[in-house]
Order: sequence, then C-alpha cells, then structure tokens
Amino acid sequence: MAARQPLRDRGAFPVTGGSGRRATSDDPRSIAYDTLAAVSRDDAYANLVLPRLLTERKVTGRDAALATELAYGASRARGTLDRIVASVTGRETASLDQPVADVLRLGAYQILYTRVPAHAAVATSVSLVRKVAGHRPAGFVNAVLRKVAARPLDSWLHKLSPSDPVGALALRHAHPEWIVRAFAASLGDDAELPALLDADNAAPSVHLCARPGRVDRDELAAATGGKPGALSPYAVILPGGAPGDIPAVVDGGAHVQDEGSQAVAAALAAVPLEGRDERWLDLCAGPGGKAALLGSLAAQRGATLDAVEVSAHRARLVEKTVAGLPVTVHEADGRTFGEDGTYDRVLVDAPCTGLGALRRRPEARWRRQPSDIADLTVLQTRLLASAIRLLRPGGVVAYVTCSPHLAETREIAEAAEGVSAVDARPLFPGVDGLGPEPHVQLWPHRHGTDAMFLAVLRK
Repeated sequence: MAARQPLRDRGAFPVTGGSGRRATSDDPRSIAYDTLAAVSRDDAYANLVLPRLLTERKVTGRDAALATELAYGASRARGTLDRIVASVTGRETASLDQPVADVLRLGAYQILYTRVPAHAAVATSVSLVRKVAGHRPAGFVNAVLRKVAARPLDSWLHKLSPSDPVGALALRHAHPEWIVRAFAASLGDDAELPALLDADNAAPSVHLCARPGRVDRDELAAATGGKPGALSPYAVILPGGAPGDIPAVVDGGAHVQDEGSQAVAAALAAVPLEGRDERWLDLCAGPGGKAALLGSLAAQRGATLDAVEVSAHRARLVEKTVAGLPVTVHEADGRTFGEDGTYDRVLVDAPCTGLGALRRRPEARWRRQPSDIADLTVLQTRLLASAIRLLRPGGVVAYVTCSPHLAETREIAEAAEGVSAVDARPLFPGVDGLGPEPHVQLWPHRHGTDAMFLAVLRK
C-alpha cells in the first residue's frame, strides 16, 4: 500500500441516525463507514456507493477527499487489515458482527495508513460503533484499536509476513495471494511485481476519450488543462476536477474512458483489411464506451456498428452513450446473435474477472475468487467462437479482456479455431513493454492504464 497519507483530522464527530444500521451524517468518517457497510452487507460496489453518498449529503472539497481516501483505502487494504485485527483478537474478522468489523477496518486503516493521530482514530471509531452497533461493542473496539496502534504498519507486516516471497508481497501490498501469483505468471518476472502492486493501490487519473469527428483531442487537452495520451490518439489525461462538468463531456463530444480501453478499441479499427469494410460489431457492448469510440470511427469511414448487450439495463446505457452515431443496439446474447459471415470487424470485450482494473474497484480484489475463472473462461471461449462465426473470411476480431490472467487471455486466444493471429504490437507505435508477440498486454505500472489484454485474430 502507499505511504501514510496527510489526512486532516476532525476529531469526534456528530453522527446521527442510530438503530445499528447506518450512520446518517455528512461527516467523512460516517460516509466512509456507510460505504464499507454497503460493500460488506449488500455486496455493493464502493466506486458506485461513495459518489452517491457524497452527492446526497452535499459533501465536497477536503471532506470529500477524506471520505474517499478512507473508504477506498480501507476497501483496498481490507485483507491486510483483517490479518492485523485477527492477530489482535485471536478471531477471524469474518466472525465479528459486520458493523463492528467495518468500524475496526476503518479505524485500523486510519492508524496504520494515514497521519490521523492514533488517539483520534480510536476515539472516533468508538463513537461510530456506538451509533451503528450500540454501546456493548465500544469497549471491544477501543481495546482492539489501541493494540493495533501499539505497532507501526511495518512492524505488523514483519510480524505477520509469511516466509514465501509472493505471500509476503501479497500481505504488504494488500492483494490476495492468488492474484499476485497470476500477475507474476503473466509478467513472467517477479521483479516488476512490487511496482505493479503499488500501481494497483494508487488512485488512477481520469482519462477522456475525444470522439473523432466531434472534438479535436489536442483542443480538448488545451481546454481542460490535460495532456494528450501516449497510447490512444483520442486520449486526454486530466489533472483533476470533475469530468462531468466539462462542456465536451456534457454535449457528447467526449466521454470518460481509460486510455487502455480506448487503445484496444482503436487498434481493431486500425488493422488493415482487404475488401469490404463497412459492417462492424461490438459483441459485448455494455456500458458503451468502446461502442461510442468505434461508432465515431465508423461514421468517419462510412461504416456502421451493431452493438450487442445481453443485459436490458446495460443495453439502455449503450443506447444513451452512442446516441447520434451510426450504431444499432441489440439486446441479445452474443453467443447466439446474428448470421454467419456478416461482419468485417468484431470486438469481443469479454466479461472477465476485472483483475486489470483493481485500482478502480477497490474491493474487487477481495470479492473475486480463483473459482470464478472456470465459468468465465467457458463464457469467453463461447463468445470468441461466436465472433469468429460472425466474421466474413478475411475479417478480424479483437479479443479483449480487462484482466492479465493467462487463463482469460493468451490461453483463450491461442485455443481459438478458424483464425490466425495478427501481431498486434505494431498497432501501438512507439509503445514499449507490450509483452511477447503476437498479443498486447498493457499494465498500470508500465503504461498508466488498466491491464488490458488484446489479441487480434484474422479469419
């Protein structure tokens, strides 16, 4: 995890609400707690819950920054925090009542990972647990957090670290061990693991996609104070602020999208084709960012795009995102969609574990399990086979995942039948560290993007 952060302490805070369920207050710590509670209790997503809470409670500025650091930081560090709390209590954190466990995580995070004074973190945690769980656990929370505060983080990590180097890295950088091993297998070298894990724990910058034909990328960069991206010719890296307030985003000339996602979609459009090039397909289109970019490129080249999404809700999101573009949205299952040999270019942005975007989804690393891989690879294989079926001879498919796990990436692409691999690396001119041919693997620590995988296959 990152070094201790200079967070402003507010001392004891006036949490109102009660009944042991939630702490309804605009204080940053109560908002952070309610975010953790939603993740633990409702299987919610922190990156969806927290912005809604900040808006509802009208929290902005430094207070919003503090709530964000505490909620996301405690979510990322959850496994390591749980190991430390379990060492103090002699009990697995999962055996504790959910409100108590989340208050302990929040308090321990402040003590070990921020510059909030230990006494303030303990006092505010005791006040909070009284509001969300009653008075009985207050003494327990006080005692546990005081013991947590008796050692600095490095001392706890030294005490609890396993002898296995990968296990030690997993504890220090707050990742499940199985994910660290999967990253190591994909990298092919353990030497880069600390840098990758550090990048996973850093808040990502906001990237915009300047839709070709609507907004000039360099003009958008100048207007926003951002800088052009290095991988995508449409990317702008913002210095901060609220992207939803940018006029080009409001009027549909640009949208928020990781540069890696832009780059793999743009790569599909850049593959040379012989013959017809007018029918394109996005087989797994929700929520629509790649479809919007491909639709913009298709409009410039006299092509059309069909966008397929199996979920009704996500199909509506795609429709909203691609409004005004030559894109037809189909609410359908990509495994059975369409007529054979119909399309010239197909994108399969396959459902995956999302291990390449852990920095954007702080709790996801603890939610995913190794057992998830088997079902996902069956789905990925069937979607890629459907994409190949839908291609005309000579057409190309881009198989994409936001995961570097070899079982979801190279193994799927290399098992595909009826296609030959195209070297995708020349589609990223001037970019180093793309991995062994013929595929491309982007990395947060190398490229500043999500860990996107791309295989280009020609029928």
